[in-house]
This record gives sequence, structure tokens and C-alpha cells, in this order.
Amino acid sequence: MSTSATTPAPETPQEIGSLGRIAGAIFSPKPTFRSIVRRPDWLLPIVLGCLVFMAVVGSFTYRGGWASFLEKQDEDSSRVQEMTPEARQSLLDRQVRFAPKLGYAEGVFLPFLSALVVAGIFLGTFTITGGVKTNFKTSLAIVAYAGMPWIIHGLLSVVIIFLKDPATVDLQNVLASNAGAFLSGDAPKWLAALLGSIDIFAIWNLILLGVGFSAINPKKLSFGSAFLTVFLVWIFYVLVKVGAIAVIS
Repeated sequence: MSTSATTPAPETPQEIGSLGRIAGAIFSPKPTFRSIVRRPDWLLPIVLGCLVFMAVVGSFTYRGGWASFLEKQDEDSSRVQEMTPEARQSLLDRQVRFAPKLGYAEGVFLPFLSALVVAGIFLGTFTITGGVKTNFKTSLAIVAYAGMPWIIHGLLSVVIIFLKDPATVDLQNVLASNAGAFLSGDAPKWLAALLGSIDIFAIWNLILLGVGFSAINPKKLSFGSAFLTVFLVWIFYVLVKVGAIAVIS
């Protein structure tokens, strides 16, 4: 009498919920992005990004930082400096009233629109280069969860805004996490934009994007190749941004 060995069925990978993916993208990115690729979702991280964006605007408004921040920006405008003191003050008052409203509006739309655009760019890039074939929903999910470093950046910014004198807070560079933060105020704008792009959180974001897109098909696309593609796209964006600033400044 012969017996046949039974081959055990492969274990089904345990799925990670949206809340678990928020933490997993930071602390355990490889299995987290594999789960995201299997069952993509994007709503929670983008909504969280909107809330944190508005929390930064709200905390800065509550601390009364707009007046000093906008006044410093006006100092760089030759048109504003040609105004009379009364006209400059009137302009500043209007800016202080309008700036929080604009900030909240950006908080509602900007994280979502940014994720859509970036997801479309990388979907097209990886399709054209033949790296991997995927769909827009998966690309959007990867981009959304890869943005978790910016959530941390926003939360830390809220803390800094409450700890520091609001008159000394640069809303565009609260954490001083990039090389541009150490430039003098009279440095060329294109140089500030270039060094400002070399940011700890931006690099972290790029690494997570590499992990995410390589998770689509690890056998065909290694992390190194995925990261190189992401990095080159980022370099192109930085060069375009810096070039545009150099032309108009």
C-alpha cells in the first residue's frame, strides 16, 4: 500500500489594514508595500496629509506668525518697497487676513492633487521604461503611503511652531531639514531652491517610492533600479524648478 505526501498549500500573505499601513510604511516598508500592491488603497494617507497640512496652517495662525513672515517676504519685493509706509501696512494687513484662508484651501486640495500628478508621472515613467506594468490605482496608493515622511515633517512643524517665537519661524522651512536652511537671506533664489530640495524628508520619500514600485514585481524590478528611476525623475523636476526660478528672479 503506497501513500502520497500531501504538499502544504502556500500561506496566504496576511493583509495589512489602512491604519497598519500608515505605521508600516515608516517602520516596515517592504511587507507593507507588498500588501499595498496586492490591495491598493489611498484615501486615508491623503486625508491625513490634508489634516496635517491644515494643522500647520492653523497652529501658525493661532501663534500669530503671519505678520512677520509676510513682512519678510515683502522686503524682497522691489514693488512693495516702492510703496509708501501706509500703503505697505495696508497691503500687509490684507495679506495677513487672506493668507490663512489660502493656506486652508491648499490643505484641502493640494495633497490630493499632488498625489494624483505624481502617481500619473511615475505610472507613465515605469510603463515607458518597461520597468513594471501596473495601473493608476496602484501607483496612487504607492505614492500616497510613500508620502508618510511628509506627515511626520508636518507634525514636527506644529511642535516647532508652538515652541519657538512665531516671529522667528520660517513657514517655508520650519524644521531646517535641508541645506537651503543654512543660506544667508541674500543668497540667490535659484540656489536656495536647489539646496532646499536636498531635504532629509524628500530623500526618505524617494526611498519609499523605490520600495513601493519595486514591490509590484520584485523579480523584474529591483529596489535599486526602481530607486534610480524615481531619483532621475526627481532630479529632472528639481532642475526644471531651479531653472524656472533662475529665469524669473
